[in-house]
Amino acid sequence: MKLNSSRARNLLEIERQKVRDDRWIEHCLCVGDSAGKIAKALNDKNYNVDIDKAITLGYLHDIGKYNGESHGHVMRGYNYLKNKGYDEEYCNICLTHSYLNNDIVCTAGGIPNPEDNPFLTEFIKNHEYTIEEKLINICDLMCPQGAKVYTIDKRLIDIIIRRGAYSNTQYHIKETYKLKEYFDNLLGYNLYDLFPEIKGNL
Repeated sequence: MKLNSSRARNLLEIERQKVRDDRWIEHCLCVGDSAGKIAKALNDKNYNVDIDKAITLGYLHDIGKYNGESHGHVMRGYNYLKNKGYDEEYCNICLTHSYLNNDIVCTAGGIPNPEDNPFLTEFIKNHEYTIEEKLINICDLMCPQGAKVYTIDKRLIDIIIRRGAYSNTQYHIKETYKLKEYFDNLLGYNLYDLFPEIKGNL
């Protein structure tokens, strides 16, 4: 079953009625809207990017936090969407958004044990990320909890302050900068130029 940004937003609003803290929902909306803005700019450069799909995936990526818990939200979100009958192309964003470089260890906030979840480990290793999924990776690393947009520098520092630094932190930071450079090169300019509000959030 297909999804679009309007339906994805409705899913978030349904879950908003059930939670005490809706900052994760505002984060999802910010990620989706930011991804849509970059996708439109890429389309203007004649790249084939599905704008509404980018927004939809951004809205959905953290849906696994519907129970108020961050731990386990990746698989929980994937199963949430699968159980509702949505196509894999939408469910997969719950798995891919936290991991860069096709590596489950390339993530923020700790070091996963690949043996704890063989399905997730193999999926991330073998999945070919779409450009829309890559957009969610970078926008997730620009949008903190709430409806703001940060530079990735400030956002990564925010994550380190809240969750700590680990032996994989340097690896994750390097891959984050590579991902931003990838989009800068596609655009032909600094993607921060699309977000003048960043200056107010420094």
